[in-house]
Amino acid sequence: LQAAALLSPVAAPALDTARPDVRAFMDDLVSKDGFEQAYVRGVFGGVESKQGILDAMSRPAEKVKPWFEYRAIFLTPRRISAGVDFYRAHEARLREISASTGIPAEIITAILGVETFYGTRTGSFRAVDALSTLAFDYPPRSDFFRSELRHLFLLAREEQLDIGTLTGSYAGAMGPPQFIPSSYRAYAVDGSGDGRRDLLKNWDDIVASIANYFARHNWQPGQPVATRAEFARDAIRPTGPTELVMKDTVGSLARQGVQFTTDLPATAPALLVTLKGEDGDEYWVGFQNYYTITRYNRSTMYALAVFELSEAIAAGIRTPMAGAASE
Repeated sequence: LQAAALLSPVAAPALDTARPDVRAFMDDLVSKDGFEQAYVRGVFGGVESKQGILDAMSRPAEKVKPWFEYRAIFLTPRRISAGVDFYRAHEARLREISASTGIPAEIITAILGVETFYGTRTGSFRAVDALSTLAFDYPPRSDFFRSELRHLFLLAREEQLDIGTLTGSYAGAMGPPQFIPSSYRAYAVDGSGDGRRDLLKNWDDIVASIANYFARHNWQPGQPVATRAEFARDAIRPTGPTELVMKDTVGSLARQGVQFTTDLPATAPALLVTLKGEDGDEYWVGFQNYYTITRYNRSTMYALAVFELSEAIAAGIRTPMAGAASE
């Protein structure tokens, strides 16, 4: 009996709906957003606050791993091969969307590869549990997640979704593209023409919505993403983490002794990126399109992983790979 008790999962505590902050939020959903009180009470009556979500927030890979370890997660033969397979399975639609938006098909594919291994790992947390846990039990970003929780209610109403069945990441991101509720509402599009925006199962909607997100965040069609860089021998090398701010240009970085190759004009915005490689610091110069990728996930390593995976997928499409390797 004792062993059985040790193996039994511990039930997550129900969110205390009598708490003043929770009660005020629920009241706002009714008074400001027009939800039925019984509906709101019903949803929150089943919400659980999960310690696992709070634990995951404290150790995302972008913050705890150096670049060379982070890169090794995503630049694997299996993930590249699966990306080539995904591209071929959806090639006609990807080409159409790329032609109409200017977003490369391999970038759309790589986003799906990094986010959810092409839709196979979309997360198992109930979105309402994840967002409620973070909204009320994670003070560092409670305002942000309360806003996202409200967006989840509005999204479920607009798209006629059952809020209790929506699942995703520990941060409330949903579906193969991992859109948080506010992004879903703002950037999802009906790519299939069926009158709905389904980012959970409809691949036409999913790839079109990723392209729309990038287009709305100032992707520059035909321009480069990033390139490796070195420093002139007498140049002063940066210290500390990279700031995600486009405060430099191609010309200003060159004047600082950063050596790289690009066809962009000297006035083009640019960003020097410093990452921990296996053999020391790695330097990259990111351009506007690199910065645009960071609008999807505000991480220098994430953006570079997407870029490098997209390059590997594009190479795999040009040169078919022989079978899939193990990850």
